[in-house]
Amino acid sequence: MLSFQPVESDNFQLPPSMADTAPPIDKAYDFIFWFSVVFTVAITAALLYFIVKYKRKPGVKPEPTGHFMKLELFWTITPTIFIFFLFHAGFTGYIRNATAAEGATEIRVRGKKWSWEFEYPTGDREPGELTLELGRPYKMIISSEDVLHSFYIPEFRMKRDAVPGQYSFIQFTPTKAGVANVFCAEYCGTSHSGMLATVKILPPAEYKEWEKKLGDCQGGAEECEPAKWGERLFVKNGCTTCHGAGGTGEIGGSKSPGPKLAGLFGRDENTTAGPVHVDENYLRESILRPNAKIVAGYATVQMPPFVMKDKQLDAVIAYIKSLK
Repeated sequence: MLSFQPVESDNFQLPPSMADTAPPIDKAYDFIFWFSVVFTVAITAALLYFIVKYKRKPGVKPEPTGHFMKLELFWTITPTIFIFFLFHAGFTGYIRNATAAEGATEIRVRGKKWSWEFEYPTGDREPGELTLELGRPYKMIISSEDVLHSFYIPEFRMKRDAVPGQYSFIQFTPTKAGVANVFCAEYCGTSHSGMLATVKILPPAEYKEWEKKLGDCQGGAEECEPAKWGERLFVKNGCTTCHGAGGTGEIGGSKSPGPKLAGLFGRDENTTAGPVHVDENYLRESILRPNAKIVAGYATVQMPPFVMKDKQLDAVIAYIKSLK
């Protein structure tokens, strides 16, 4: 049984620290936070004291305030030194986090409206779910297939933009088994808030067990029936963000960005390439080459192409056929 238990945070303000990249950032954050707290309290206390001590008094005429050069130099130079210290700490951490360990496992991360896809060294691709081995160093090669996204894992304290037409990188070594979360930290369109993914960190023995089944349906015989597996793949690939839950064509009571899929199979549909009969071949083409025949009225919607194994395609098609 794979261990996907949540991890409790060891910091009262931050998510749990689950990678070697997190502790240095947490230390810098804690230092800045408590430094700010102490000086806020001290300055506020001094301010209140001076308000009471030097409040206006009857018959007392205030004298013009003079200049105190030494004090002015002190409160100008001291913060500057503090800023250089913070820059050094931040830049050192940035360089360390940008340099992958020798022999690090490379995983491709692709952002597209509105989902994350992960490609492992075996060539297998998994949407919406990244599985890592505890204690193994990784290098993420991040790119975007359409617009600007930002790959953000709070538990790793790592964020890097996914920029169309170029690669960006992050590196880390998971230090705790459990579940972490992926968000898009750059507004990328109507379903930006639904561009989520899960990171599952497994102990070595459990990771090897999972690796043997990579790309296959994981579950019992009933869970791996084509239509039921296809439903899980439909959700994992983020199809609900454009077609609505269950392919209803509605999201939150409003028309979804993509066409309705429920009741679609076996019907005739008007497309940019002319009328088509919706059968297995049309559904397969629409998943792999979504811009080949676009449903009328949705020509401005750009659905990204999906890369799936034949058995995964068959499962998704079986699920779409089951929608009424």
